[in-house]
Amino acid sequence: MTKKFFASLSFIIASLTAFSQAGTGVYQFLDLPVSSRLAALGSYNVSLRDNDINFGFVNPALLTSETNNTLGLNMAFYLADIKFGSAIYGKNIDKKNFLAYGIQYVDYGLFKYANETNDQIGDTYFTAKDMALNIMYARVLNKNFTVGATFKPIYSAYETYTSYGVAMDAGISYNDSAHFFSAGLVFKNMGTQLKGYYSDDGGQHIEPLPFNIQLGITKKLAYAPLRFSFTLQNLQQWNLNYQSTNQQSTTSTTTKTTTTSSITTRNIQFLDMAFRHVIIAAEFVPSKNFYISASYNDRRAQELTMNGFKSSAGFSFGGGIKLYKFHVGFGTTQFQAGTASYQFSITTALNDFRL
Repeated sequence: MTKKFFASLSFIIASLTAFSQAGTGVYQFLDLPVSSRLAALGSYNVSLRDNDINFGFVNPALLTSETNNTLGLNMAFYLADIKFGSAIYGKNIDKKNFLAYGIQYVDYGLFKYANETNDQIGDTYFTAKDMALNIMYARVLNKNFTVGATFKPIYSAYETYTSYGVAMDAGISYNDSAHFFSAGLVFKNMGTQLKGYYSDDGGQHIEPLPFNIQLGITKKLAYAPLRFSFTLQNLQQWNLNYQSTNQQSTTSTTTKTTTTSSITTRNIQFLDMAFRHVIIAAEFVPSKNFYISASYNDRRAQELTMNGFKSSAGFSFGGGIKLYKFHVGFGTTQFQAGTASYQFSITTALNDFRL
């Protein structure tokens, strides 16, 4: 069964990799952190096996017998009053087969109609939203390995422009509890846009999804309450270069001063490029009911670098505690230089409320 799984997975990846580019395409909201803990861990962690149901979003193989009848709710305050969040519920089939159902969404708020000269048109407003349904399944192969898959219908609406598509995640988790070690491999967002936002001469304008291959390991120290994670992202694409518009040039004349932004492509050295694929995270876990997390995402730090402006971009922090029958978490990270995003989570096992 394991051989068939990897053979099918390899065929799917080979057919989709050629059509996917990191940082381009549609439905980029799928890469936003789905919980406060994941935000604190650098947005991605496919290896940490800690019975946290929210980790099923990033690797369905991280569902466990302990995520049965567990509910997770997550809410984040993004940029410019934009809000995003997720909700997830786990329901196991039996001791070796686990299910979970989740939803991710982004609400961009209300917008007032205006023409090309920014003159407002009446008092009519429109909205913009993204959402994706997640149907997750995991199966235990043996005492160390679990495989999983997620089916994701996606819907997006910006005013009268709508789009929908479908994606799939496939992952595997390895867990060695005796040595406090775990690892994970995930192929995320394999799929296609079924309907584009608009049509062109060739019909529907179809764009690629944010396909991402992620590999990670997690190791807890045997005699100290410390746990470290090392995650590699975008393994399907070595070159993560981008066009920068942060370089400004000023032209002065006797009558006016004009400031323009020039578009440049940075020359990134080998080690710099390699490190942009890496996320390093650490957790202080003195008990099952409390944790403090910190991480560094070098790609985010480099892409948010601005000349003459100091920022903590790339670093993320958070923590969580169990209060009564609820696990409450908080995380903060930067998606824009100088502006922090705050995320809150609450998780509970509904079985705890049974008399």
